Amino acid sequence: MADVLTFTDRGIYCPAGDFYIDPWQPVDRALITHGHSDHARPGMGRYLATTGTAPVMRHRLGEITLDTISYGEERQIGDATVSFHPAGHVPGSAQIRVEVKGQVWVVSGDYKTVADGLSEPFEPVKCHAFITECTFGLPIFKWTPQDVLTNQINDWWATNAAAGRTSILGAYALGKAQRLLATVNPDIGPILTHGAIENTNEVLRNQGITLPKTTYATADITAKTHPGALVLATPSALGTTWTRRFGPASTAFASGWMALRGVRRRRAADRGFIVSDHADWDGLNEAIKATGATKVFATHGYTSAFQRWLKEQGYDAHVVSTDYHGESLDNAEEAEA
Repeated sequence: MADVLTFTDRGIYCPAGDFYIDPWQPVDRALITHGHSDHARPGMGRYLATTGTAPVMRHRLGEITLDTISYGEERQIGDATVSFHPAGHVPGSAQIRVEVKGQVWVVSGDYKTVADGLSEPFEPVKCHAFITECTFGLPIFKWTPQDVLTNQINDWWATNAAAGRTSILGAYALGKAQRLLATVNPDIGPILTHGAIENTNEVLRNQGITLPKTTYATADITAKTHPGALVLATPSALGTTWTRRFGPASTAFASGWMALRGVRRRRAADRGFIVSDHADWDGLNEAIKATGATKVFATHGYTSAFQRWLKEQGYDAHVVSTDYHGESLDNAEEAEA
């Protein structure tokens, strides 16, 4: 029996439905797992995404031909039946299930298995073949529990505020920033945001997602006007004149990469918080096991090492080449994290 999905130089392709999933080259029909720019790119003829992903896509891509689908809703496209299921990565993110002649393949997109109080929680989807990310596919990557993380960030912010320092926290504009906003204690002080983050906040608030009050950090806002503030900045803004105007400050970076020794120094941060919107080692293994799949394809991350591990566990495991970035330290603005 022919494979339900194939891997091409344009993206993950379904011959039975004549569509692509998260393509990185222009195609006629694209099914999109979520709104980060390495998965939702411009130039497609038609898009299909969840109702929760659509507003961010329109915000980022402008005028596009976009159809929406609800979680669990089945859609017949050619000879393929597709449905979208929560991935837990960012609000609206989805795994895409594709069934052709009784064979079920699932594309994970990016995902995490820990509920964050913001995104729709990850739901395992039974399948024969699972196409998975493995951004953090090494045993060293294990995330800080959500309650511990909340206390760490609030204590750091409160300590800085009491000492007259601004707290500058680097976070990606879609997903990570809002997840952190949902966990911090706004009673500690004002919360200021970089423009890219505030614009995304507005999109998500318009979808009904509750976030604490934030203030867009325009040029006239400084440490004097907002003492003791928490400043949420995009990673590319850290260490620039944009952040230096906040005077004496403690800088932190929130990323899964903070689990690696030396990365915090590379980021010139005083503090690192180990948190990601991707699955850690345990999450990856638990998710794959829950699918019941016997065949697994690793698309981006520590693919070779993770493939070897999966083979040792008895899976028919493969590495495929894609143009997804996952949580990158160098592609700071859009590789999320």
